[in-house]
Amino acid sequence: MTELARLKFYATQPHPCSYLPEEQATTLFLDPSQPMDVEVYAELSEMGFRRSGDHLYRPHCQRCNACVPARIPADQFIPNRQQKRILKRNADLSVAAVRPTFTEEYYALYVRYIEQRHADGDMYPPSRDQFSTFLVRDLPFSRFYEIRLGGELKAVAVTDVLPNGLSAVYTFYDPAEERRSLGRFAILWQIGEAARLGLQAVYLGYWIKNCRKMNYKTQYRPIELFVNQRWVTLS
Repeated sequence: MTELARLKFYATQPHPCSYLPEEQATTLFLDPSQPMDVEVYAELSEMGFRRSGDHLYRPHCQRCNACVPARIPADQFIPNRQQKRILKRNADLSVAAVRPTFTEEYYALYVRYIEQRHADGDMYPPSRDQFSTFLVRDLPFSRFYEIRLGGELKAVAVTDVLPNGLSAVYTFYDPAEERRSLGRFAILWQIGEAARLGLQAVYLGYWIKNCRKMNYKTQYRPIELFVNQRWVTLS
C-alpha cells in the first residue's frame, strides 16, 4: 500500500456544478507535481477518484454529496435481455487497443459526437487543444480502444488499465449509429474485457441520482456505489 497520507491535495474554489445547475461544486485534486503513478491511481480509484487529462480528482463539495462513485464488478455482471441484444447487434464490430495519440480521424469523430450529443455541455464547442488536453495523454496505462466496422471508425473508448480494474475515462462515437447503442456497447465490452483480464471491476465515474444523463449507469447490475467510504451493492 502506498502511504496516501503523504500525498498532497488541493481544493478548487466553489464553481457552478456541471450536472446540478442549482449547486456549487468544489473539486479535490491530487498535487499535479505528484508523478502519475499507476499504483497511486489504483488506490485513489478505490476512494472515488477519477482521471481527467493529467489530473486525478474527486468532488469535494461542502453542501452536496450527489456525485457517487460507481463501478461494475466484472466477474459478477450478467447482461440483461436488452444488453444481450446490444451485444448481438454489434457482433460485427472489431475492437483494438492502441496508445493514445492525436489523429484527424479521432478528432473528426469527437467533433461530430460533441456537436450532436453534447452541444449543451461545458465541452462545447470542441477544439483540438481541448481534445488533446482531455484525452490524448500518452500514459503507460492509458488505451484508446478503437471500435470499427471493417476499416471505418465507429467509436473510441478511452480507458485506463489499472491493477484493480478498467477505468472508463470517456467514450465518443458516431452519433449517426443510434441503433447500435455504441455507448452502451462500449461499457459492455469493457466489462467483458475486465473479466477476460481477471480484473476486479469497471469504474464508471460518478452516478448522480437527479441527473438524467447519469441514470444509465444503474442499468448495469450488479453495480457498486461508494457510500460512507465503502463500496456497497445497489439493490
